[in-house]
Amino acid sequence: MEYSLATYFMLFIIYAVAGWICEVTLQLIQKHKLADRGFLIGPYCPIYGCGAILITLCLTPFNEHPIGLFILAMVLCGSLEYATSFIMEKAFNARWWDYSNMRFNINGRICLETLVPFGIAGLLIIYVFNPFLISMIGLMGENALNITSIVILVIFVADVIVSSKIIYNFKKTNKEVSQQESKDSTEIISEKVREILRNKSFLNRRLIEAFPDFTTILKEKGEELKRKTAEVKEELTNRANDVQKKINDKASNVQQKINNKASDVQRKINNRANEVQRKFNSKTNELKENVKNNIKRRKD
Repeated sequence: MEYSLATYFMLFIIYAVAGWICEVTLQLIQKHKLADRGFLIGPYCPIYGCGAILITLCLTPFNEHPIGLFILAMVLCGSLEYATSFIMEKAFNARWWDYSNMRFNINGRICLETLVPFGIAGLLIIYVFNPFLISMIGLMGENALNITSIVILVIFVADVIVSSKIIYNFKKTNKEVSQQESKDSTEIISEKVREILRNKSFLNRRLIEAFPDFTTILKEKGEELKRKTAEVKEELTNRANDVQKKINDKASNVQQKINNKASDVQRKINNRANEVQRKFNSKTNELKENVKNNIKRRKD
C-alpha cells in the first residue's frame, strides 16, 4: 500500500526520535549516565528514521515471510549503518559508533550483536509499529498532516545544516577529537557542540556556528566601509581644498587687478600733479621774469 510523502516523513521523524530515545536509554543502562548520542541538536537520530523507511518501502512485500524479512532487515540495516558510518567518518573525520571490541564486526562499523536487534526491529516495524503509527497519522487529516510535516521539515533541515557546520568547523580545530580516529567520539562532539550553544545567544550562535566566516566577513565589511568612508572624506577634503584654492586664487587675481588699477590711477594722479606743478612753476618763473623785466625797464 502506498502512502503520501507527508506520511512517510512523519514516520521518519517518529522513528528517528524513537531511535534517539533508545540510544540515550542504552547509554544510561550501560554507563549509568545521560549522554546525547544524536548527530543533530534536536532529539533524533536520522539513521533510525532512514532504516525504518527503507524497511517499510523495501520489505513490506515480504510480510508473509517473517524469516526472510528478518534476514533482509539485518542486511538492509547493516548496509545502511556501514555506509552511514563510512560517509560520516570521511565527512567529519569522526566516528559516531565503534564496534571494534565486539565479536563478528566489520571494520568496527557493524557487528552481529547489533544486526540481530535490527532484524527484530524490522519485524516489529512491519507487523506492529507501522500499522499503529499509520492509523494514528491518518487521524490528523490531510491538511493538518501536510502543514505539520512542512513545519517539522523546515526545522529538521535547519538543524541538519547548523549541526553539520558546527561539527565540521569544530572538528577542524579540536585536537581532542582528532586523536580519537578509530574511537567513538559521539559524546565528545555532542558535549562540545552543546557547550558552544550554551555560550552563545540564540541568534549569534546559529549565525556564527552555521557560518563561521560570518564575523570575519562583517569585520572585513566594516573595515572596508571605514576605508571607503575615509577615502570619501579625503576626496571631499581634497575637493574642498581645491575649491578653497580656486577661490583664493580668484581673490588674489582680483586683488592683484585692483592693486594694479589703483597703482595705475595713483601713477596717473601723480603724473598729472607733477605736470600741473611743472606748469605752475613754469608760469611762476615766467611771471617773476616779467616782473623783473618791468622793474628794470622802469629804472631805465
